[in-house]
Amino acid sequence: MLASKRILLIVGGGIAAFKSLDLIRRLRERGASVTPVLTRAGAEFVTPLSVSALAGQKVYQDLFDLTDEAEMGHIELSRSADLVVVAPATADLMAKMAQGHADDLASTLLLATDTPVLVAPAMNVRMWEHRATRRNRATLDADGIMFVGPNEGDMACGEYGPGRMSEPLEIVAAIEAALADGPLKGRRVLVTSGPTHEPIDPVRYIANRSSGAQGTAIARALSALGAEVVFVTGPADVPPPAGVEVVPVQTAQQMLEAVEAALPVDAAVFAAAVADWRVAKESASKMKKTSGGLPQIEFAENPDILARVAGAKKNRPSLVVGFAAETDDVVANATAKRKRKGCDWIVANDVSAGTGIMGGTENDITLITDDGAEDWPRLAKDQVAARLAERIAGALV
Repeated sequence: MLASKRILLIVGGGIAAFKSLDLIRRLRERGASVTPVLTRAGAEFVTPLSVSALAGQKVYQDLFDLTDEAEMGHIELSRSADLVVVAPATADLMAKMAQGHADDLASTLLLATDTPVLVAPAMNVRMWEHRATRRNRATLDADGIMFVGPNEGDMACGEYGPGRMSEPLEIVAAIEAALADGPLKGRRVLVTSGPTHEPIDPVRYIANRSSGAQGTAIARALSALGAEVVFVTGPADVPPPAGVEVVPVQTAQQMLEAVEAALPVDAAVFAAAVADWRVAKESASKMKKTSGGLPQIEFAENPDILARVAGAKKNRPSLVVGFAAETDDVVANATAKRKRKGCDWIVANDVSAGTGIMGGTENDITLITDDGAEDWPRLAKDQVAARLAERIAGALV
């Protein structure tokens, strides 16, 4: 997919710059050429020699290098690639991009380019969560800048949280998605996935056995066809796919808010196993076992996300796909659900004991549309996802 693709890689200053060396190697393995630009701060963490050796090309560093300006001016350099990648993208670089600063080679290239730009942020968790960075992120989103990460984890500074640069293979997947020229290029698709956790008290919650594997596979397959994917996921067992916008949530209410914030989209696939009920009054303290008998828990109904989006008067996607996990009368119940919810398609599957579907690696589905019920053979979840993504692409043409 990356054969003969030209990547202009800007390496910012941060400890995560060491990952850029592996990123270069991974890109070249896949046939891409990498033209590296090393900022002054980036050169404090990786050497120009190591970057040049891995890229097989000269490293560009200085905006006022007259030789470089004679051979390849910064304007030409900024536009000669298929994609500009900033990894790591520090808080400083993001701020320069958002405000249109051009005081060094990297920021000048980013301001002068008419090529798509993908950034992989890397910074301390407090810097990532700072209001200024959030404002800059919103500005860059509005400008059409693509993001991969950051991930959550341990920081070099000893803190924990979001701010770790995505791993090289995750960035490669995001690059492949950004350069994909499939039938869904230019389309924006929403996918929900995983379970929701509805708290009872600080240590207990209501959930289900959904692993999130099928939703993750669908998001990956849609991205591979060129779609811009917004992936709203509950606390799933499987990691989210690379190259998509990931919005983590816990509860059904949070999922609804994330879904509504993602609209408008061209299509929405609701693969999440949302809990139907929540505890009406979550206990602020751990509920104790007492001799007075069992605790009395009052339940409330969760919002029906699928029905709300499918029945929306404004911003309804052109195609709304729901899922129906059933244990009895699968086709009849799923057909009734499709009519009740108002969605265009329902993907029905039998999750009764012994099928191995819930939490397994395969799925056995029936696709229910206006044309009736279409049985698919039992397939690996990745194969189901690829087949469904192709159908979605055909419906959106």
